[in-house]
Amino acid sequence: MTEPLDLGDDKSLLLVDDDEAFLRRLAKAMEKRGFAVETAESVAAGKAIATARPPAYAVVDLRLEDGNGLDVVETLRAKRPESRIVVLTGYGAIATAVAAVKIGATDYLAKPADATDVTNALLARNDTLPPPPENPMSADRVRWEHIQRVYELCDRNVSETARRLSMHRRTLQRILAKRSPR
Repeated sequence: MTEPLDLGDDKSLLLVDDDEAFLRRLAKAMEKRGFAVETAESVAAGKAIATARPPAYAVVDLRLEDGNGLDVVETLRAKRPESRIVVLTGYGAIATAVAAVKIGATDYLAKPADATDVTNALLARNDTLPPPPENPMSADRVRWEHIQRVYELCDRNVSETARRLSMHRRTLQRILAKRSPR
């Protein structure tokens, strides 16, 4: 980074995600950008930090092991209404995006989002949209990620996954046998 970011006087950032490796990488990248990072791996830990030391910025994963990340967003919004909150999720859906924004999230990003995407979303003001991502996922990759997620949620049961996705079981088997698209 050549020019420092305008983070304001309070550079505190709360990262809440249950993916430990992703959380560490994002925390390190955000610290390099000038944020004072604090991390939490659960809803309970996120709410505790949001209550005790409400940060100026927050990045919260939607689905956590012990509940819904929107609970952390609500707590933070109650303690510090002016904070800028970005909700991250591995499975983007219009309904969850609307719910996140209604509760008080500033923006909503689908994983995989890198530190640049997160920073742009955190610092974007209401009158401007953040720039589009440099390398967005292809439509084929998004479709493949969605199928993989449903497959995992169905405990890797092909028949149940096919039923929930409204597709033929053999078609699903062929998709699952192939490598992931780029």
